[in-house]
Amino acid sequence: MVRVVGVKFKSAGKVYYFDPGELKIDIGENVIVETARGMEYGIVNMAEKEVSPSEIVSPLKKIIRIADEKDRKRYEENMCKKERALRLCQEKINKHKLEMKLIDVEYTFDNSKIIFYFTADGRVDFRELVKDLASVFKMRIELRQIGVRDEAKMMGGIGTCGRSLCCHSWLADFEPVSIKMAKVQNLSLNPTKISGICGRLMCCLKYENDVYVELKKGMPDPGERIRTPDGMAVVVDVNILENKIKTRLVLEEGNKERDQQEKLSTEFYHYKKEEIKRLGKGKRKKKQDNDLEELPGELLKEIEDLLKE
Repeated sequence: MVRVVGVKFKSAGKVYYFDPGELKIDIGENVIVETARGMEYGIVNMAEKEVSPSEIVSPLKKIIRIADEKDRKRYEENMCKKERALRLCQEKINKHKLEMKLIDVEYTFDNSKIIFYFTADGRVDFRELVKDLASVFKMRIELRQIGVRDEAKMMGGIGTCGRSLCCHSWLADFEPVSIKMAKVQNLSLNPTKISGICGRLMCCLKYENDVYVELKKGMPDPGERIRTPDGMAVVVDVNILENKIKTRLVLEEGNKERDQQEKLSTEFYHYKKEEIKRLGKGKRKKKQDNDLEELPGELLKEIEDLLKE
């Protein structure tokens, strides 16, 4: 087992393991550590503990020291310099007429490098831009292209729920989210209702998905024929959380040769999944015209494929 402490460099960033050495460090203390980018200023958010070697990335770096007043002052100075750096970089971008959106800038703690984050629809030739920036800042320049999810994480904002974005306030890592999760939770497939401000599927679709998947086991789909204590029935709607299956009883079977449709009861009957027996999938309900709106090609294809299942 390896003794480590957890250090974060951003409020909603990842937790990285470091070797505390002989230092006695408490949660909430600021520390100076060595990373692949050089010296960094972070905060301890996980107390000392032992983990298996498979959980760490070798070589495990040591915490150099607990941050003192001089370190805190340098960190604050770097934060104050961000506004000027953003303004100068934007001027250079406009000068070279580059199609890129500047998002954020970050100084390394030891001022050995400055990193500019941007988004763009495609690849950008920023070689001349880097030369101009290097002549102004007199240090190593790195331009890093990020995606729209990372942009939302850096910039922050308010979600449709009225609260601060999860990715900006506490979510350390993005987890895969698919349109199938929205379907399992019986949500509208309207992209304006299941997409975040980044334009991608909302991260919160993942939170309750495992519970819905477990509760859905054994539940029939709308349009499916089932056997109930009162006879054959056709499923009208399913409430997964309440374990309720809304049905209409089959009063008279249809006849395909005579083009005769089955006769269903006008009243609705409700059952639990333990009370019914599934016979196989029947016809699905006709998709409503407003289920889908204009979507990006990949998302539209994924939704259409799921609706055909």
